[in-house]
Amino acid sequence: MLRQIILDTETTGLDPKAGHRVIEIGCIELVNRKFTGEQFHVYLNPDRDSDEGALEVHGLTTEFLSDKPRFGEIYQDFIAFVDDSELLIHNAEFDVNFINHEISLLSKKLPKLDESVYKITDTLQIARDKHPGQRNSLDALVKRYEVSGYDRELHGALLDSQILGDVYLSMTGGQSAIDFSDNMTSKASEEDISDKTSNQTHKLKVIELSEEEKKLHEDYLSRMKEETGVDPLALN
Repeated sequence: MLRQIILDTETTGLDPKAGHRVIEIGCIELVNRKFTGEQFHVYLNPDRDSDEGALEVHGLTTEFLSDKPRFGEIYQDFIAFVDDSELLIHNAEFDVNFINHEISLLSKKLPKLDESVYKITDTLQIARDKHPGQRNSLDALVKRYEVSGYDRELHGALLDSQILGDVYLSMTGGQSAIDFSDNMTSKASEEDISDKTSNQTHKLKVIELSEEEKKLHEDYLSRMKEETGVDPLALN
């Protein structure tokens, strides 16, 4: 079973080292490339104001967040949801650094996010590999892949995770794992292939050239050698 979690965050600013905090986490579950309906979503009290630029992006005011839980209160539930999954994150370094910072504020001994999951895949890198030299923001990819059904003026972690899920499936659509296991090359299959090949060989009719046809063919090859300086037989 392939279990993937699409994750996004909203924050009070751009740099956790400057004291900025996570204020929203949104996660959507995919199993075998299908949405399951399972999700994890929480708003967080950062105990500080958002920068003006960040507030314009997400619209989550200090007043709205004032009665929300702090990261430490939801940490266990969050880790339980993402545990041993593949995380899909657009510009993963940003979100991972912020969540790891939140974890470190709880305890330096706690495992980092990348140590709690199976692996982390950056969908921005996938987009850059597929579309080098082009804009690969989430908004740009929505337009490129004609992902519809979402009407947003502000960013939100859960909504952006849903959008990223559709974009990711569109970007990686048509890819499937091919099973090269022993079951595909079983003795029975080999015998079937051998029988079919053998039957086809018996149906082939071998036509022998007459002496006159052989002579004409040899003359033709000789003329080619004289005209081109290349021996046709040497090309075989």
